[in-house]
Amino acid sequence: MENVRAVALSVLNKCAEAEQFSNIALDTAQKRTSLSAADRGLLTSLVYGCIEKRLTLDHLIATLADRPVEQIDPSTQNLLRLGLYQMAFLDRVPDHAAVNETVSLAPRRTKGFVNAVLRAFSRGNKAIPLPDREREPLAYLSVKYSFSLPLCRLFVELYGLARAESLLSAFDRQVPLTLRVNTQNVSREELLARLTAQGLDARPTSESESGILLSSVPVTELSGFAQGDFFVQDEASQLCVEALDARPGMRVLDACACPGSKSFGAAIGMQNEGEILACDLHANKLSLVESGARRLGISIIKTVARDARENEPSWEGRFDRVLCDVPCSGFGVFSKKPELRYKDLEGCRALPDIQLSILENCARFLSEDGILVYSTCTLCPAENGENVARFLSRNPDFECLRERTLYPDLDGTDGFFFAVLRRRSKT
Repeated sequence: MENVRAVALSVLNKCAEAEQFSNIALDTAQKRTSLSAADRGLLTSLVYGCIEKRLTLDHLIATLADRPVEQIDPSTQNLLRLGLYQMAFLDRVPDHAAVNETVSLAPRRTKGFVNAVLRAFSRGNKAIPLPDREREPLAYLSVKYSFSLPLCRLFVELYGLARAESLLSAFDRQVPLTLRVNTQNVSREELLARLTAQGLDARPTSESESGILLSSVPVTELSGFAQGDFFVQDEASQLCVEALDARPGMRVLDACACPGSKSFGAAIGMQNEGEILACDLHANKLSLVESGARRLGISIIKTVARDARENEPSWEGRFDRVLCDVPCSGFGVFSKKPELRYKDLEGCRALPDIQLSILENCARFLSEDGILVYSTCTLCPAENGENVARFLSRNPDFECLRERTLYPDLDGTDGFFFAVLRRRSKT
């Protein structure tokens, strides 16, 4: 039987060495091992936890070690993070087990050092020393919630210190698993009853009419997965699809579709009648849409690989509904993509112009009186309302029917934005 901590260390090292996304490295590791369900849960917790809390853990290492963190080799850094995370954040792991199991994974040359650092924390009061909130507010936020200093500065500039902390604290909490019920197969009430009968804490989403909230569990092991009774989709994303108001018989364009959940939701709302064209820049990702549609019993989705910024004259005015869920900074989904906590902000500066070019190009494909929904999973106004305002100023034949930003601390969802735009009739 594989050692779950050894597997976790291997995944963390791969993420660091190959710059591989944690969800991909973790999925690969789980497929290659024969861990029990309990150990798979622990593995997921260890990997995501060490990445989410990296800055907090490194600050802790700096207070305990006899050398700067940068002078510790990357594998030993990950080993220390692994041991400290278990003691600082996992109540169910006894300190002695965390120390002994972690030290056993260290090579001979670093065993003594790893043992000394972990035991120093175990013997202390196990409090994480934080910078002073009043004197060093950005450093305080960065260490307490494990977000990069530039990201903390951005959120404080946008929302002020108190609200920024409220948002970062909400991103720091474990998010529930959210399902979107395939109401072509089963009602939400029926699926809720079935999940509850399995002993799961299942409850309806507060706003979406088709959502179910669950504690995090392996999705593929849930009753009804193979039968296509549901798919994973955050409530904010479900509300975005509801705003699209796609109806049976309509022609719908999903311009940036992968991995496909919004296309699936639209198809279910259309009762699998009509046409959905699901597009993505990366052809290799479209198989996710195709396989998901097959599992859900959806037949009206066709996939096309294309750049959403490129015009297609034969599409002009053809679609009743257009969805532009544009590539964005992702600064609303930190809970699900922990690497984003350390994303380089410089790489995000070009995004608003890219998003606007997608929106303006796809707007030409909309029919008169048609509805276009522009959406992102970020809380940056430059990518959201400000971009919509730019578009409207340059496209007077469009009007905004409504905008909404969803916040994790207020709405209990991902950070998300959508705007509902309508092309005015010429008559």
